[in-house]
Amino acid sequence: MRAMVIDDFGGPEVFHPADVPVPEVGPGQVLIRVAASSVNPVDTKIRHGRLQAIAPPRPAILHGDVAGTIAAVGEGVTDLREGDAVYACAGGVGRWQGALAEYLLADAALVARQPISLTPAEAAALPLVAITAWEALIDKAGVQAGETVLVVGGTGGVGHVGLQLAKWRGATVIASASSLEKAERALQLGADAVADLRAETIEAVVARHTGGSGFDLVFDTVGGAHLPDSFRATRLNGRLATTAIRTTLDLAEVHARALSLHAVFMLIPLLHGIGMARHGAILRELATLVDEGRVRPLIDEHRFGFSEVAEAHRFLENGQAVGKVVLVNDLV
Repeated sequence: MRAMVIDDFGGPEVFHPADVPVPEVGPGQVLIRVAASSVNPVDTKIRHGRLQAIAPPRPAILHGDVAGTIAAVGEGVTDLREGDAVYACAGGVGRWQGALAEYLLADAALVARQPISLTPAEAAALPLVAITAWEALIDKAGVQAGETVLVVGGTGGVGHVGLQLAKWRGATVIASASSLEKAERALQLGADAVADLRAETIEAVVARHTGGSGFDLVFDTVGGAHLPDSFRATRLNGRLATTAIRTTLDLAEVHARALSLHAVFMLIPLLHGIGMARHGAILRELATLVDEGRVRPLIDEHRFGFSEVAEAHRFLENGQAVGKVVLVNDLV
């Protein structure tokens, strides 16, 4: 089969086409005929070499997000059949090769039937970001109806799904946005209000939207140097969930406010072989929400083929994207 692979780490130019063997399907596995994928920041970091420890064996096929159809089913798989339209985050790290190929071998527990209301390209935008947001807001932080939630990075990949999930659960949602275009997108996705954290202090945002008491829950998808602001935005005994806490911080504010701090790393099932069934279950429930109109993907208007993956990585890394960057399989 044809694939886009990397032999070495580096810039986007390291991608090149290659012929590689079609994977053999083992017990509990499925072979997916790939229709589309999307780019996530972890994909660019693996390609660059910043996350070499979790890269697949080289020549490596990157990208975890996939949408396509089941081409073959392994022994013991009973809930998926040949021809099913499916989606998943199922490769591109550890021992699992990724989706930038004609076929992807996946553990069946990770795979779900895609929303019937979406095209494969639209469905491919959701798995990694939706599972991350679900684990943060629902599984860990337990967002509840009536709470006030701040989503930092409200139109980012994870943030735009988190915004919608919090609204589905009945919360009042304030989303941060760094431009008028992004603010408008956040409101279209259901945010009750938006805040520009570059133009307004976190204290002003807290005063305006919570009367100074702080948010019940802050979901910070930006992290890093921004996290101290998120600590200060959270009410006493509140919760903060984040996808980006790979940094050294003074946690005195966390202690002073008695915050519950939740870190999310959704690649643990792929890397360690645990919890895979939970990811499949999340995607099945998400498909229902999508088909009910409660969640929809925010997708950048620029589209790429697999053969243009270098251009797609450059586009994302240059900060040009508004929403997820999607690629369709043009290798066949």
